[in-house]
Amino acid sequence: MANTAFTEAKTHYERFGVDVEEAFKTLANVPISVHCWQGDDITGFEVAQNELSGGIDVTGNYPGKARNGDELRADLDQALALIPGKHRVNLHAIYAETDGEDIDRDAIEPKHFEKWVAWAKERGLGLDFNPTVFAHPKAEDGLTLSHPDPEVREFWINHCKASRKIAAYFGEQLGTPSLVNIWVPDGYKDVPSDRLTPRKRLKESLDEIFTESYDESLVLDAVESKLFGIGSEAYVVGSHEFYLSYAQQNKKLCLLDSGHFHPTETVSNKLSSLLLFNERVALHVSRPVRWDSDHVVTFDDELREIAHEIVRSDALERVNIGLDFFDASINRVAAWTIGTRNTVKALLYALLEPSDYLKNLQEQGNFTERLALLEEFKTYPFGAIWDEYCLRQQVPVKESWLTDIQQYEEAVQSKRV
Repeated sequence: MANTAFTEAKTHYERFGVDVEEAFKTLANVPISVHCWQGDDITGFEVAQNELSGGIDVTGNYPGKARNGDELRADLDQALALIPGKHRVNLHAIYAETDGEDIDRDAIEPKHFEKWVAWAKERGLGLDFNPTVFAHPKAEDGLTLSHPDPEVREFWINHCKASRKIAAYFGEQLGTPSLVNIWVPDGYKDVPSDRLTPRKRLKESLDEIFTESYDESLVLDAVESKLFGIGSEAYVVGSHEFYLSYAQQNKKLCLLDSGHFHPTETVSNKLSSLLLFNERVALHVSRPVRWDSDHVVTFDDELREIAHEIVRSDALERVNIGLDFFDASINRVAAWTIGTRNTVKALLYALLEPSDYLKNLQEQGNFTERLALLEEFKTYPFGAIWDEYCLRQQVPVKESWLTDIQQYEEAVQSKRV
């Protein structure tokens, strides 16, 4: 039986030349890189457990946190079963599985991620990777790749080199390039007397890390900036200007995190500029509340604007979209599900906009009709289109996925004590 609500909703969009069926096909081929660290509060599996540092904090103590790789993968399986589309998983280096052997980060190897690769291969998933340059004794003073001590810098350089080697292993095994993203917390709490020297050291460290080249079919290198953090309120070495310039000069991806800028800055407004001068752009979608708080992504104005900018720029194949949030105050699998479904939903919302028609109105100077239509489309029957997409992707429609989460929590997560 035809879905009457969907059929009627479809006709509204078709009046402006929007091909809903084509939007479905396009969206089904857009992967979101789902971050593993929402599932265990960025604890990781290292034998020597370290306290979080680098301006990162996870609040809440909701029961059922994943305690090992098998539990984390099971939780990811549950979340991915509730999210429409085929996606990726993003790992941090601290999720190495070493069978109880205490291996420091500069010595991790591809073999420590064999379980992740076997799991991903079985499910047809790609894997992305991040060196974990925080929460470690050699990062206690808030400096790593820009540290004045060459031995500390060398440790972190070797860790990043090892991480790129692991990413290449992912690319080889899974047949899809692994985006390896470097973010470091380096900065100062108060106004520095020398901004240049730490940035010079950071540049030299990055140059050393990237001495070995990998084919882009295996590894996509990205660098991620930040405006400020807890303990680095006055100065961050790896600023947006630093990494944007470094990426341009060295043909790396500049990764924009939607929580890493001043509250009045928006990532959505930066995308079109970067896309003019870069073949690819990397993105971490988060939700800052007053600061880089990494709240679960909601279907808010900025998320929709990010999606609009990607779609309007015809850049769905040029923007690597990943997520970065962590909330321990709610069910962690539900957090993944909410945030990722919202990101997919925003992309569908953007694909249903008559972009060409609206662009022409702007070029003609017809700002009255443009504004009127932009406002009217906000209340078009999008919900019926989204429900149909979920139905076709064989995932729960509307809030019915909550039942699956509640059953999983009772059957699996509640037993983790």
